[in-house]
Amino acid sequence: MRIWKQAVLFCVGGGGYVCLELLWRGRSHGSMFFLGGLCFWIIGFIRRLAKISLSLRLLLSAACVTVLELLTGLAVNREYAVWDYRGLPFHYRGQICLIYSLLWLPVCFLGMMLHSVAEQLLTRQK
Repeated sequence: MRIWKQAVLFCVGGGGYVCLELLWRGRSHGSMFFLGGLCFWIIGFIRRLAKISLSLRLLLSAACVTVLELLTGLAVNREYAVWDYRGLPFHYRGQICLIYSLLWLPVCFLGMMLHSVAEQLLTRQK
């Protein structure tokens, strides 16, 4: 796929992630756009792994999002100004927690569907 299509997919994922945060908690951070774009790329790649069941692809996608959220948190959220999960059960250093990791499952499913639609629309635009 051409680089401009990848850039559009990245922006769709980044914008979607920021919008999701704005809807969920009323604020976001610039780093979330880049995290969302990267997650969307990865979810799109995992979506194409046809030999793996959908449930396993969703688990893999949610795990990737959680790991990337942890890495982003450790890099840009040291003072817990962007988000803070320390008050939630089963958290790790306040950067990730089990509740949100489980919430990534349905979000990843929606992300896979959105990625498929966006990719089809971009492929038609030749």
